[in-house]
Amino acid sequence: MAGKRDSKSRSTSGGAVTIWHNPKCGTSRKVLDMIRAAGVEPAVVDYVKTPPSAAEIKAVLKEMGARPRDLLRRRGTPYDELGLDDAKLGDAALVAAMHAHPILIERPVVRSPKGTRLCRPPERLKEIL
Repeated sequence: MAGKRDSKSRSTSGGAVTIWHNPKCGTSRKVLDMIRAAGVEPAVVDYVKTPPSAAEIKAVLKEMGARPRDLLRRRGTPYDELGLDDAKLGDAALVAAMHAHPILIERPVVRSPKGTRLCRPPERLKEIL
């Protein structure tokens, strides 16, 4: 049984696929459906309920070749209340804010053996699946 679970969390090429998912987000649901339609059962992380560590956020940013501001979500978040539009805030402060308030992380983020992408628009998934 455990072996079956392991095989379901792997892509058809043998590597794991993970999605940082928010089930309330239509784009995130669409990307999850696209992954499954490709015959892959990903590891699904509801990142709002189970926030990634600061180290995981930094790793994803490095994999994407992105900066923290590239992954910040403003709409429907405490972005303005936290003063995150302040250009003086460094990367460490922004990563700490995303860890403390995971709703600030734009979604969905998909990690695969072929790379890591913020799949917005959903078609970006094709680059790594």
